[in-house]
Amino acid sequence: MAPAAPPVAAPLPLPAAALRLGAALALALLLPLPAAAAQEEAAGACHQYTNRSCEECLKNVTCLWCVSSQKCMEYPVRRILPPTDLCELRSARWGVCWVNFEALIIAMSVVGGMILIMLGVCCCCCCRKKSKKPDKDDERAAREREKRRVRQEERRAEMKSRHDEIRRKYGLFKEENPYAKFEN
Repeated sequence: MAPAAPPVAAPLPLPAAALRLGAALALALLLPLPAAAAQEEAAGACHQYTNRSCEECLKNVTCLWCVSSQKCMEYPVRRILPPTDLCELRSARWGVCWVNFEALIIAMSVVGGMILIMLGVCCCCCCRKKSKKPDKDDERAAREREKRRVRQEERRAEMKSRHDEIRRKYGLFKEENPYAKFEN
């Protein structure tokens, strides 16, 4: 007999899927994965706080408190987010009792989006500012180039006039080519 395929979960509605994806990304960045030995040790320690208080349960960072069922359980680190059959996102607490996963996901998404928008605006402003107005160094270099070009033209004209005077003095001044074609 062939082994049975694992059950396929029904696709989540778009907002729930987006929430889960955002939460997964947020927790992947914030949650360091503990060692396997510490997880096994914490599993037994977490269940002893069931039907007590959220604060007692969350003293251990590997524990997850479910408000709806009043259960303290091991945080499912391999799944990043607790599955809905374990505890709903709005009822799950981890780290502190006053923040649920849904609010954490929304807050992290908003903050992340604002940071991305601010970076985009800053990049656009810097690029636009740089392209519209040349730097002072560029302007100074252009003025110096223009001054050098003008001085060189003046020197060239002065040297040409000197050479022409010397050619006239010694009779070496170039006249038009006497053998050029005559045009009528």
